[in-house]
Amino acid sequence: MYSEKVMDHFTNPRNVGALEGANAIGEVGNLKCGDIMKIFMKIENDIIVDVSFQTFGCGAAVATSSMATELIKGKHIDEAAQLTNKAVVEALDGLPAVKVHCSVLAEQAVKAALASYYESKGIDPVSILGELSCDGDCDHCHPQE
Repeated sequence: MYSEKVMDHFTNPRNVGALEGANAIGEVGNLKCGDIMKIFMKIENDIIVDVSFQTFGCGAAVATSSMATELIKGKHIDEAAQLTNKAVVEALDGLPAVKVHCSVLAEQAVKAALASYYESKGIDPVSILGELSCDGDCDHCHPQE
């Protein structure tokens, strides 16, 4: 059963679509379920002034993408880099265990976008974000939490 917040973010997703003028873009996917998330950010003076997403996937994938964008919009990139899948799940008032991987994808998509931003500035993202070696198998990195 999905929470009211999950249903709200699925039926009324926030920040949907490609973002014109984005200077940070990250895309990740899950090989097992076929979900694909793409996050677009417009960053000015290290602040995420605008953010949007495009997601191909289930309702939980759409809801977690929507919530992740809400959680980082207006934040400093250092704060956005600290986003966790658990924070996304908590903000949505929970997810069924079989859908937690969607929150992991949302976290990874945000970090992939931030990595692209750092790279465009000539900064090694690994020194800030850690290794981003998403192989599409969420259970590998984040077993059912």
